[in-house]
Amino acid sequence: MKRFILGIVLVAVVAAAALGAFTQLVAPPRQLDLVDRLWGDGGVRRVAHDVSFGAESRRRLDVYDDPKAGTRPKPVLVFFYGGGWHGGDKDHYGFAARAYAARGFLVVLPDYRLVPDVHFPAFLQDSAAAIAWTWRNAARFGGDPHRIVTAGHSAGAYNAIMPALDRRWLAAEGLPDGVVKAAAGLAGPYDFYPFDKPNSINAMGRYPRPLETQPIRYVRAGAPPLWLGHGTADRSVNVRNSRSMAAEMKVAGAPVALRIYPEASHNDLIMAVSRPFRTRLPVLDESSAFLLERSRR
Repeated sequence: MKRFILGIVLVAVVAAAALGAFTQLVAPPRQLDLVDRLWGDGGVRRVAHDVSFGAESRRRLDVYDDPKAGTRPKPVLVFFYGGGWHGGDKDHYGFAARAYAARGFLVVLPDYRLVPDVHFPAFLQDSAAAIAWTWRNAARFGGDPHRIVTAGHSAGAYNAIMPALDRRWLAAEGLPDGVVKAAAGLAGPYDFYPFDKPNSINAMGRYPRPLETQPIRYVRAGAPPLWLGHGTADRSVNVRNSRSMAAEMKVAGAPVALRIYPEASHNDLIMAVSRPFRTRLPVLDESSAFLLERSRR
């Protein structure tokens, strides 16, 4: 009994430390992933690790599955982490992959190249290449290549939604139109020109036609359905991005769900995906329900 109580106390202390560190961006999200693993998400397993989807060293991905969740072949979710296009590591975002896998998805979690080694559109090309790998290989892991959806947080939301809207990137990978059935963006930037923050300036500022970097410009009738979640207290990516994108989707007649979370910060949305902090916001339940519904044939 004493060991059990000490274990509970240790978990609580680690959770509190992870919450403070992650919220203030003092430490990378690997702490949150550690706490999430202590809680666990049932039978979710990483079934493939560091699989190459290109010659570049950061074109590597992991695959997560829960054999007890959902029926096969499963819908497939490609999740892109955030980090301002200059940071991030898939090995620190297992909590997001496990969360969506427990909801019935086969989850693909890729890395992608980062600033300053590359600039737009390299990380977008990597995102398209990861989706292309998924389309060609998901069936080997029990996934349905005809039910691919994407999701991401912050810069990862950009990486998830841009190739779903701008058809050039997946076409360049040899994919037919309509491969991505729906996409979910958590606190993502979609309408942020002129660039006024270091992350967007460094990532996009060298591109000679900056308006082409904006996802909102590719909204169209027949676009894949989008789920857009954002907090009103977001100081990193203004909530206006999601509101503007949702408004343009509605004008175009494209399906969209806009979820605004009062007083939620930028990092609150991704933290709410993890098991320890899932009760704070219904981000996981709402985004996964939308994607599951929209991925049906």
